[in-house]
Amino acid sequence: MSFGEKAVGADFNPSGDEKVNEIKMAFAKAIDVLNDLRDDTTSGEKKRLYSIAITEAQSAQMFGVKAFTWRD
Repeated sequence: MSFGEKAVGADFNPSGDEKVNEIKMAFAKAIDVLNDLRDDTTSGEKKRLYSIAITEAQSAQMFGVKAFTWRD
């Protein structure tokens, strides 16, 4: 598993719903790009900003899955 896949819990989808997987994998790809960029810089501030972006992407992914699975 890539860093992004681990970060979004790609292997956790109890419902087996393909849309949940699609949401998670889209964010996993973005997180992988951000993580690679973070690894490629020596700037402490850039590392911090990439880390924040990764955290925010994880939050957005979780809310996306929550929105998709919401039942009224």
